[in-house]
Amino acid sequence: MSQTLPVFDPFAPGFTDDPYPQYAALRGGAPVHQHPFGFWILTGYEDVAWLLRASGLSVEDRHVTGQVRDLREQMYGDQPARAEGQSMLDRDPPDHTRLRRLVSKAFTPRAIQALQPRIAELVDGMLDEMARNGRQDLVEALAFPLPFTVIAEMLGTPPADHQRIRELTGTLVRSLEPVNDPELVAAIVAADGELTTIAADMITWKREHPADDLLTALVNAEDEGDVLSDTELISQVLLLYIAGHETTVNLIAGGTLALLRNPDQLALLRESPALISNAIEELLRYDSPVQASRRITLEPVTIGGVAVPAGAFILASLGSANRDELFWGPDAGELRLDRENARQHVSFGAGPHHCLGASLARMEAATAIGGLAARFPGLALAGEVTWNGRINLRGPAHLPVTTGRG
Repeated sequence: MSQTLPVFDPFAPGFTDDPYPQYAALRGGAPVHQHPFGFWILTGYEDVAWLLRASGLSVEDRHVTGQVRDLREQMYGDQPARAEGQSMLDRDPPDHTRLRRLVSKAFTPRAIQALQPRIAELVDGMLDEMARNGRQDLVEALAFPLPFTVIAEMLGTPPADHQRIRELTGTLVRSLEPVNDPELVAAIVAADGELTTIAADMITWKREHPADDLLTALVNAEDEGDVLSDTELISQVLLLYIAGHETTVNLIAGGTLALLRNPDQLALLRESPALISNAIEELLRYDSPVQASRRITLEPVTIGGVAVPAGAFILASLGSANRDELFWGPDAGELRLDRENARQHVSFGAGPHHCLGASLARMEAATAIGGLAARFPGLALAGEVTWNGRINLRGPAHLPVTTGRG
């Protein structure tokens, strides 16, 4: 009797609350397989790590062929899912190399280290407010405002409707995952258009009000005579604005939740605060703020013994790879802050598209989570967690906590 192989189903009830049981089933039964919708999915660590670093692959959707291309055109029509695909996230070399080089000057180790005092100041102020309030939503009190404030200050953006921008970015990032709802597609396209207008207005304002900040540097960026076009400039600003806070919100909120659900590990962190750097790596591994990345084949390849044709859209499950027992051992599903190889997680991607802001995210999370653990010995869950319902940039939308006394 033939055995039915598991199929990736991100629309299954409960998946966005806890995708890990489904990931485990896929790793055990079909670690490399083609979905009925035409795309391919990888769930094992070795395959995912290879794909992220492999040369000769693309991130540009124009190379996708077959059913995935047809479904995408059917869903989006002639509307792009993201702003013209002009961000470095959506470009191959040499365009990717050029764009990343122009932007990366603001993310050198020295530049990030210089942000530490301001990040510590922000966290201290937010923890003071949390101490006064007692019970609150950690996402609203710390996980969202910290990275959002940091990236806004780095960019030097003018006063803006932060709540509206938050709503729009929350919609736009749904373009990074499978979508089967025409109404959501329409909302994504509308959010893209509104955010593009907001970014263009910010750039216009910054040209008139230059300062020592990232947005001014991007406006004036030049590398061997190369400058950003207006469309490229808008796309990079949106990418930095969105990536600069969305993923770190998930890291801080999801990491705190993981510690609260594993009190022995929270106690270990309090006993050994010097463990915080490795703790952040393990929290990144345990519940990745970004659950998947993608590549497109330009020629036939063999992955895990399976032949994948040219023009294939491959979804690499970072969240599943980070829980693969074949790589991490039988305790892959457990949180262990002293895990020696925790830093080998793939949560920040790898290869040319390794997350540019990884060091900043680590610093923000270490300062926030380390501060929470040290400041509030009575920190505890104070209600049901609400997840944000996303397949890819997954994390708590609301995390009710009580601080006890701090």
